[in-house]
Amino acid sequence: IRNNLGGPGLSLLAGCIILGIMILPTVISISIDSILAVPRSYREGSLALGATTWQTTHMVTIKAARSGIVASIILGLGRAIGETMAVIMVAGNSVNIPHSALDSVRTLTANIALEMSYATGMHREALFATGVILFIIIMILNSIASVAIRSRNVKK
Repeated sequence: IRNNLGGPGLSLLAGCIILGIMILPTVISISIDSILAVPRSYREGSLALGATTWQTTHMVTIKAARSGIVASIILGLGRAIGETMAVIMVAGNSVNIPHSALDSVRTLTANIALEMSYATGMHREALFATGVILFIIIMILNSIASVAIRSRNVKK
């Protein structure tokens, strides 16, 4: 990033790229499991009705596996939100609001990890409140993923 776009290289863009790479295995493995769980009869029926392989994949297989794919994306987002150390190393840890993707940032989890050791009083309470907010966000994402997975199991 530093060589091609300029700046120090520690940026929001670098953090996004690292988090994207880190959540890909989760999203891909759960999505593949969802696609493989689609009954073979769905594909065979679609092909027997004259659909092409691409139409069968797109309109039948992926639609039948959609809830599992959505659940995998939501679980990946939950993992990305909770990630601390990788973001601390590549995002720059600036407490300022970024104005571009090349500016340094500090995530909520990084803020808690870096400041909890010396926080007292109201500062410590604010860090705990930040943790509660992150917990609520993760609970909401996990609830949405659970509903998506449950709806997938009901369709079987």
